[in-house]
This record gives sequence, structure tokens and C-alpha cells, in this order.
Amino acid sequence: MPVDHEQFSNLRVFEHPLVHDKLSRARNAATQPAQFRRLLNEIAGLMTYEVCRELKTARTTVRTPMGETSGLILDEPVTLVPILRAGIGMTDGILALLPEARVGHIGLYRDENTLEPVEYYAKMPPDVTEGVVLLVDPMLATGGSASAAVTLLKRRGCRRIRLICLVSAPEGVARLERDHPDVVVYSACLDESLNEDGYIVPGLGDAGDRLFGTQ
Repeated sequence: MPVDHEQFSNLRVFEHPLVHDKLSRARNAATQPAQFRRLLNEIAGLMTYEVCRELKTARTTVRTPMGETSGLILDEPVTLVPILRAGIGMTDGILALLPEARVGHIGLYRDENTLEPVEYYAKMPPDVTEGVVLLVDPMLATGGSASAAVTLLKRRGCRRIRLICLVSAPEGVARLERDHPDVVVYSACLDESLNEDGYIVPGLGDAGDRLFGTQ
């Protein structure tokens, strides 16, 4: 179960041994793209299991082979929104747990000179505002892309937004806390800092490149 972070009120950090075992394997520079993709999806699924504890449910009646009983079913739509392109690497793991979820997409890239996000694509289900939105991106570095994505979702009327990421930097969490204090950040770990190029240290490198074998 994720625990509240003592420094950031908006951050929940995972302490589960399976999450950290898989994260350590993903960090390894020798891990090849196929295994890296598998690990990111597995970690995303494990994290989503805990994030979904807050989903709304409704009572239902179920007829089993032996009789009738009451049960609970999800009572709200869930929309998964990966930030392109690296967020795609977490999508299958979450959909394996929530196959009913709809998938929107937000396309952002980081200007390498200003380190600020530039939007180039956004597509959402028409009723995205009616349930919780799980915004996913493996890395929360400067926080610029995540903050811009949350702003975009809020402009479309979304109010229940949760950010799921694998590795976070203090600078990124602080920016989300400042820009969007109502959005909880779920992260497998909080790393040390950003380097002069805006990459997380120790991090796991460029998640997009490692997912797709590009440079």
C-alpha cells in the first residue's frame, strides 16, 4: 500500500517488495527493450491495484451456480490517459487490470532548450468528466509535462485526476504540488534530483527510448 510522503502532501510512495524488485530490474542499464516493456507494465498494474481503492462501487445481486448473493461492482467509468509517448509503456499493464477502462491520449514533448512542454495531440472519450482519470507517465522529472497535461484535463472539466508514475524527482513533485495541489501523485519511488539536462538521477534513463529501442 502506498504511504504518505513526509515532505510532500500530494505524494504517495509505494513500499511493496514486488514493485521495488521490478523497478530495480528496470533501472538496470543492461535490461533490453522487451524486458523493459514487460517490467513497466507489471509495475503499472501493481500500482493501479492500490490506486483503485478509491473507486466508487454499487451493490448488485449475483446468481452463482449455488444460489444468490450480493456483491459490489464498479459504479463509475475509468479513463486511462497516457502522456505520449512513454506513457504508452504502462497502458497494457493497467488495462489488464481494468479492461473496461477507456483510453484517451495526450501528446506532449519537452523542448530541449526551455525544458517546457509543447502540446501536439489530445483525444479523450466524450464522457471523460464522469469518472476518475488515471494520468500515466513513467517519469515525473521537471513536472512541466505532467502539469500541462493536468491543466488540459481540467479545462475539459475533469476533476478527479490521479497521476501514476514510476520514478519521480523532488522538483517534479513540488511543481505538481504548487500547480495542482488537488492531484495526488502515486510513484514507485522518489529519486534524488534532476541533473543539468533535466533528467532524473539516478532514474532509469529515457523511458521512451528504452521502451522502443530508439535514441
